[in-house]
Amino acid sequence: MTSGHASGADDGPTPNTGLLESVPLLAIDRQNGPLQKQFRLAIDEVCESGRFVLGPDVAALENELAAALDVPHVIGCASGSDALLLALMALGLEAGDEVILPSYTFFATASAVTRLGGVPVFADIDPKTFLVDPEDVARRIGPRTRAIMPVHLFGQTADMDALLPIAEAAGLPLIEDAAQSILSTWHGRCTGGIGDIGCFSFYPTKNLGAFGDGGFLTTTRDDLADSLRKLRVHGMEPRYYHDVVGINSRLDSLQAAVLRIKLPYLDAWTTDREQNATRYADLFARCGLTDIITLPQADTRGRHVWNQYVIRVADGQRDALRAHLTEAKVGTEIYYPVPLHLQQCFAYLGWQPGDLPVTEQATHETLALPIFPELEPQEQLTVVGRIAEFFGRPSVPADMARTEAGSNTITAPKQLSRTGLIGRADDVRC
Repeated sequence: MTSGHASGADDGPTPNTGLLESVPLLAIDRQNGPLQKQFRLAIDEVCESGRFVLGPDVAALENELAAALDVPHVIGCASGSDALLLALMALGLEAGDEVILPSYTFFATASAVTRLGGVPVFADIDPKTFLVDPEDVARRIGPRTRAIMPVHLFGQTADMDALLPIAEAAGLPLIEDAAQSILSTWHGRCTGGIGDIGCFSFYPTKNLGAFGDGGFLTTTRDDLADSLRKLRVHGMEPRYYHDVVGINSRLDSLQAAVLRIKLPYLDAWTTDREQNATRYADLFARCGLTDIITLPQADTRGRHVWNQYVIRVADGQRDALRAHLTEAKVGTEIYYPVPLHLQQCFAYLGWQPGDLPVTEQATHETLALPIFPELEPQEQLTVVGRIAEFFGRPSVPADMARTEAGSNTITAPKQLSRTGLIGRADDVRC
C-alpha cells in the first residue's frame, strides 16, 4: 500500500488529509538549538582553561549526576561501550568466563564480554516489555557464569524484583546496561544504583546526549569505584605507575561542559517523552488500531523514560508498513533486525534459529516511531494517521486527536521547516 499524500516544498499539512508532509525520527537540532549560546560560552571557557581531558567540568558533571541519580559514585568514560567493558574489567572477568545477557539488545552489550575473552550466554525476553526474561536467566546459570547483565531496554528498567534474588542466590554481580535508561526508576530508585555497576551512554541520540561519544558508570561500592577510576586511565595510580592493565577511556571536558548545560533540563525532557507516549496510546485507540498494532507497555513499578517507542506489527506486515511510512517521509527504525545470538560473528558459539523464539519474533515485528521530547502533537497525529492509511483505516480527525485529559486540540507544529529526517538508519545507534 502507498500513501496518498502529494509531495510539497514545505512541511505543512497535506491538503484534504490534515497530515504533515514529513515527520523526523529524531530532531536533535530542536533540543540543541535554543541552548547554542550557552554551549558556545561553555566551550570557550574550556578552551581558555586548556583542561581538555578529565578537567574540572568532568568532575563537576560526575558530582551533578551522582546527585541526580542518588548514587555515591559516578565515573565518566569515553563511551557507553567502554562503560560496559570497564565494568567487566573491574569485576575481574577472565577468558572463558560466562556472562548472561539478552540477545535482543545493541551489539556493545555482548562485544564487551568477548573483548575480554568471555562468553556471552544469551537469554530470551518477555514478549510484552522486550526486557530479559528472569526465568530464562536463572535457567542459564552454570559453573562458569561470572555475572548477569540485564539491559534496561528502550528506557524501561528490567524486572529487578526477580533478577536481584537470582543474582544473590547464585553469588553473582549484576551489571546494569542502562545506556538507554537514564532517570528510569524501579520502586523509586534510579537505574544504575540498583545492581553492582550501572553503565550509561551519552551518545547524541540518548535522552541526555553529548556532541559525540561519551559515557559513565555508577556504583554504590567504594571498592569498584576506585577500580573503575584507575582502569579508565590505563590502570595508572599514581602517575606512570601501573599495578593493573587498564584502557584509555576518559571523558573529555568539552563533552562534560555541554552535558552540564543539558542535565538540568533532563527531567522535563523525560516528562515530555512520557506525555508523547501517552498521546500515542490515545491516538492509536481513537484510530481503532489497537487490534492490529501492539503498543509498548510500561511496568507500573518504575518510570519508563521512553528512549524509544517501539510498536509490534504482526502477520509479517512490519517491513511493508515501514516502507509505506518511509514513502510518506515518516522516520522509523528497527531495533533490532538481527538478534545477537544469530549474528555471524557469534556463529562459533553454536546458536541456531529457534533457540530464542520470543527474541526472534520481536526482530521480525518491532518498529520504533518518533518519540523525542520536542515532537509536536500534529506530528504524532501524522505518524498514526499514516499507519491508519496503510491498514485502510480512517485517519484520526484533528478535532478528535487530543492529548491527555484536559489538554488543548492538536495544533500545527512550529519548528518543522528547518528539520529534515535527522537520524536515518546509517546515523542512528542503539
